[in-house]
Amino acid sequence: MFEKLLIANRGEIACRIVRTARRLGIATVAVYSDADSVSQHAAAADEAVLIGGAAAIESYLNADAIIAAGRQAGADAVHPGYGFLSENAEFAEACADAGLTFIGPPASAMRAMGAKHAAKALMESAGVPVVPGYHGDDQTEEGLLAAARDVGFPVLIKASAGGGGRGMRIVEEEDDFARSLEGAKREAASGFGDDRVLIERYLQKPRHVEVQVFGDTHGNVIHLLERECSIQRRHQKVIEEAPAPGMTAATRHAMGEAAVSAARAIDYVGAGTVEFIVDGTSGLDASSFFFMEMNTRLQVEHPVTEMITGLDLVEWQLHVAAGHPLPVTQEEVTHSGHAIEARIYAENPAKRFLPSPGRLTHLRLPDESAHVRVDAGVVAGDSITPHYDPLIAKLVVWDEDRARTVRRLSTALTEFYVIGLQTNRDFLLGVSNHYEFKQADVDTGFIDRHLKDLIPEPVPAGDRTLALATLAVLEARRATMGAARMRDKDPFSPWHGNAGWQLNTPAMESVTFIDSMRDPGSGRIPVSVQHTRSAEFTYELHLPGGPMSASGELTSTGGLLANLNGIRTTVAVYKAGDELWIVDESGRTHRLSFDDPTAAVAAADVVDTNVIAPLPGKVSNLLVAKGDSVRKGEGLVVIEAMKMEHTVTAPGDGTVKELHYVVGDLVDEGASLLDFEG
Repeated sequence: MFEKLLIANRGEIACRIVRTARRLGIATVAVYSDADSVSQHAAAADEAVLIGGAAAIESYLNADAIIAAGRQAGADAVHPGYGFLSENAEFAEACADAGLTFIGPPASAMRAMGAKHAAKALMESAGVPVVPGYHGDDQTEEGLLAAARDVGFPVLIKASAGGGGRGMRIVEEEDDFARSLEGAKREAASGFGDDRVLIERYLQKPRHVEVQVFGDTHGNVIHLLERECSIQRRHQKVIEEAPAPGMTAATRHAMGEAAVSAARAIDYVGAGTVEFIVDGTSGLDASSFFFMEMNTRLQVEHPVTEMITGLDLVEWQLHVAAGHPLPVTQEEVTHSGHAIEARIYAENPAKRFLPSPGRLTHLRLPDESAHVRVDAGVVAGDSITPHYDPLIAKLVVWDEDRARTVRRLSTALTEFYVIGLQTNRDFLLGVSNHYEFKQADVDTGFIDRHLKDLIPEPVPAGDRTLALATLAVLEARRATMGAARMRDKDPFSPWHGNAGWQLNTPAMESVTFIDSMRDPGSGRIPVSVQHTRSAEFTYELHLPGGPMSASGELTSTGGLLANLNGIRTTVAVYKAGDELWIVDESGRTHRLSFDDPTAAVAAADVVDTNVIAPLPGKVSNLLVAKGDSVRKGEGLVVIEAMKMEHTVTAPGDGTVKELHYVVGDLVDEGASLLDFEG
């Protein structure tokens, strides 16, 4: 076994690899960028080496710097995790040349599966079923359009050299083909340095089912069952589960055999995943699945396989890389129960899942147990930067059957609080509670089909939410003044009071909030507070819907024990900047801002024609030039951020007066991209 392992990755996967290595008695070396100087993965490892700047190309994609770090630290092996250089054949070879064992498959296997068009042809020759399509060398628009016509619309355009949804477009009609092809090629070139694409038939109700395979250097190849990965947004997975709902023994056998055949065809060694697309119109039939691609690395969703098999796949990777045979045969692979993983991202589902980088002011994770696992690479106070994938954590739950596991997922999500930036947690909670998800009626179109249900129209804060927010403010103020009273030389001074005392009038005060969910101009909500002498209630709150008797008490863990009109409840309340975040009993998050008159003045000065960046990133394309006339909704600037492209559109009909950036420039969120005259 290895003495010292360098982990060529970051975040939760680096922390997860450290845990297994430490259990096996292997010393670990982390690498980190300038942006990750205080990261959890760097702190978790035994040693940490700075390898470059914040941009991935300067650090986590800098093979020379990583290998130099391995030599400097005296490592004898490198684990690439997933993403970054994990499927880079040249990096694997460079590790070997430097005397470092690469924890992954041979470079030849990576190359065989790295180009999708060649991989499809190889799989066909190996007897693995493939989706009808075009995987040839003619990359002209005319040639690809002719191929699409032969396949029949709708078709799927996919980047040949990569995955993760980059360079992928669904084309429903021929008129949309040229525009979609241009976007797919541009995104593929930016993400993978290769703009080649392939064309496939687009299945109407596709399910994404993948099989975990493992091979060793002794010629053994087995599979560890399948995972369902159909719940996706932007062609990227957000919820995965194992086993796949509705999987029959016959289909599992056929799919497992096909996956093993795929691995054997390229002499595969280590952990890999063979991904299949399934025609879901007839369920999981043994004749309705097709090879899609093979990921020659550990998958993000590997914990669900670990939860149902009781195995540690990273441990298996290390043993296989050290030359040991697989510890079990195919007949000895068993599984128990059901597991589901939900990916918690810093993103805004209401804004097309745009990344939402920022600081994690507060982070509360559900308690871990035999039923709940959390793989995270951040703690409260850390930041999600625009330089890398916006994953915060992976929440994994297990139980004896799928119905119980879905309930556990919903419960665990309500116990998962992220305060300070926008996340998809409430969205995932909506998925877990959706009737069709509970019934396992899933396919890759699930999110798009139910988007209105999963991202409902925002509603203004009701009286109950306003009452809870007011209680939190009043009780926090009372605690602050109480502490000040104890520090003062005259603790009994009336100036330390918090009871709204006034001469000859009832004790009154006012708390004003701003609710962004209300109509413009009516967002300010004043709440009048009358201090009472009731034995049960401390305040009488005068809310938009009428009066409410209330009392409350803050806990040391950020909770608020509230009594509203005699109904007692406990919620979580956090302050982040000028905002109050309230997490109610159902797990839903409500945000209110404190009234700031200067903010209204600043907002009034914003010019509607000043087109701004909706998120930080890099300008990857300019769709207009100075002086161009455009129509409302027409694309202006394409920004690349966190592995995806986002097109900023015209706010109305008008003319481009001035462009402030060129292709390749980095922009901050809120930066003025161009001047626009309506």
